[in-house]
Amino acid sequence: MNMKAEQQYIDLFTQYEGLICRQSAEALNTPRAKAFADFEKLGFPTRKQEKYKYTEADKFFAPDYGLNLNRLEFPVNPYEVFKCDVPNMSTSLYFVVNDSFDKHVHPSSRLPEGVVFGSLKDMALAYPELVKKFYGKLADTSEDAITAFNTMFTQDGVLMYVPENTVVERPIQLVNILRADVDFMVNRRVLIILGDGAQAKLLMCDHAMDEVNFLATQVIEVFVGKDAVFDLYELEENHNSTVRFSNLYVRQEAGSNVLLNGMTLHNGTTRNTTKVLLAGRGAEINLCGMAIADKNEQVDNNTFIDHLVPDCTSNELFKYVLDDQAVGAFAGKVLVREGAQHTVSQQTNRNLCATRESRMYTQPQLEIYADDVKCSHGATVGQLDENALFYMQQRGISVKEARLLLMFAFVNEVVDHIRMDALKDRLHLLVEKRFRGELNKCQGCAICK
Repeated sequence: MNMKAEQQYIDLFTQYEGLICRQSAEALNTPRAKAFADFEKLGFPTRKQEKYKYTEADKFFAPDYGLNLNRLEFPVNPYEVFKCDVPNMSTSLYFVVNDSFDKHVHPSSRLPEGVVFGSLKDMALAYPELVKKFYGKLADTSEDAITAFNTMFTQDGVLMYVPENTVVERPIQLVNILRADVDFMVNRRVLIILGDGAQAKLLMCDHAMDEVNFLATQVIEVFVGKDAVFDLYELEENHNSTVRFSNLYVRQEAGSNVLLNGMTLHNGTTRNTTKVLLAGRGAEINLCGMAIADKNEQVDNNTFIDHLVPDCTSNELFKYVLDDQAVGAFAGKVLVREGAQHTVSQQTNRNLCATRESRMYTQPQLEIYADDVKCSHGATVGQLDENALFYMQQRGISVKEARLLLMFAFVNEVVDHIRMDALKDRLHLLVEKRFRGELNKCQGCAICK
């Protein structure tokens, strides 16, 4: 009989709990015991659970992966090997190597006074009250086994704190690098806190450097204060042997405005869960996603927007282009609670299957308990427009080029939601390269050149 995938991690945690805690900080250690109990109770999600219908999590955790519980440093200075090639975009640049915040901080990364961006472990020692107040408060370990798993094993991560009424003009860029000589697992954690009236933009990029099997779990918690404005862009460019489970939790107060845009350009298997709580009147969320997948790549996005109070707005747009035998999944739920009058909500999922072998599963859901609302949702799955292809060929454009142009035009709508011109221009180029098959390795990484 197969030992269940959970058991090796239950044994590992039981044996090494002391070591895990010693190499971390008290604020991160406090929720571990509860997370462990929750994980024992839940076990890894299987396809029998509605929420994980399209991604069999336990299968990916079954192999034996190395973990860096001793927090040994990897001999790499990412500033020397990684050159971000977004022209005209001067960012404050930081790195996480596997799941440790990289200490080589560049002088260009100066931030406005009072803004904190650094190692979650170090910040939990320097600002214990701040971290304790927010860490683990949105990411409920009793509801999701991946979140529980991540909370058990996380030893470091990133803290971003922007005090009230502080505007961070320059975007912050965080590059997550996966680096190992053996099959390897990382458990990343990000805690983001914006005070009332604060403004900031964060771009997170995922890259895998070595051709081994990687499994990454990631939990991001975002607290956005009253009238604060926050953009979070996530760009995944991993190789085909990478599995990524990312859970993003957002809480918005009154009058806040948030843009979340997650783009998968290259991956193996990706499962993203996004939960947004609109907790204050007049809050607005713009939630976008894009996936370009071919070969046997799989991208699964599961979203939940909770309209808790009146007068909030949510706009959701996800687009997929699937080629070869790629599989896409989108399940999006919008909940309008009793009393949440004057809610405006729109959810759109459009998908393009470029081959007969590619598969798309889509499941848009609306649950409304208020009567004065404007809500709509829609999903389409289609193939490339034969008439348009024919018309373009009549104009002397090759069938290959015509296909590329149609696919490019299809996903551009998501890229156009980016509120940073330099990044938008760069992504138009990356998407085009991706469709042309020129983006087999991460962009801008000297190791891959």
